[in-house]
Amino acid sequence: PVEYAETMRAPSCARSILTYSFRLHGTRPHNVFALHGGPGGACEVEPLARELAGRGFGVVEPFQTGHSIDAQVEELREQIEEHGERPVAVVGWSWGAWLGALFAARYPELVSQLVMVGSGPLDARYATTTRMNRDQRMTQADRATLRKLEEDQADPDYAAKMNALMEKVDSYAPDDSPSPVVDFDRHIHNAVWTEAAEMRSSRALLEEIARIKCPVLAIHGDHDPHPAEGVRVPLLAALPEAQFVLLERCGHKPWREIHARNAFFDEVVTAISR
Repeated sequence: PVEYAETMRAPSCARSILTYSFRLHGTRPHNVFALHGGPGGACEVEPLARELAGRGFGVVEPFQTGHSIDAQVEELREQIEEHGERPVAVVGWSWGAWLGALFAARYPELVSQLVMVGSGPLDARYATTTRMNRDQRMTQADRATLRKLEEDQADPDYAAKMNALMEKVDSYAPDDSPSPVVDFDRHIHNAVWTEAAEMRSSRALLEEIARIKCPVLAIHGDHDPHPAEGVRVPLLAALPEAQFVLLERCGHKPWREIHARNAFFDEVVTAISR
């Protein structure tokens, strides 16, 4: 129904991600899927999806609610088969970069291009660097806030407070646009991330990535707390044909960085236009 489609185009996440499973941006063909971070988060890539729609792409912003990696991959398959013009370009941010990679490996016929934005390190040897980088950027007050949030994830404002803290720590020079209201489900996060961390430690993540058939572009900011080498080195070892682009003066969300934003969208648009 028309009303349902318009609801999917709502400008903000005002309801739980469990209420609906996707939003549409732009007009048909909807052949770009923008995947959120988390896992268990929704709405942070809304500005990215809307910008790509403004540049002429039809974009689907799916919300993943599965409590396992397999469940999220299958949920994404259903969303692509129902709402996408296949094969689709997948642009995944943070956790979404991993989910997009796993999906592309398992369903090569459905993906024409994979863009991994701000991915977490793909090799467990680099994992501790992320926390160390963030800790070095925090004030004592920031560290106290983080400890309190980690001790009380039931805080009803947990997502908003954590997002505000991470945006401060993870950004280089962000613009002044308002951040989307993030819908975060900690039960999904805890269940899926536990499994994902084990996949990384066992190298099963890289084994799946090595099976990807479509072109892969990884975009990373040089100020992203996730170490760039933790993405570049293992990715190119697994997929020598993949491309890796390091953006200068850029944090974890390139679409918000005033120095890197234009270069970021140039790279994404070129990739998904192929």
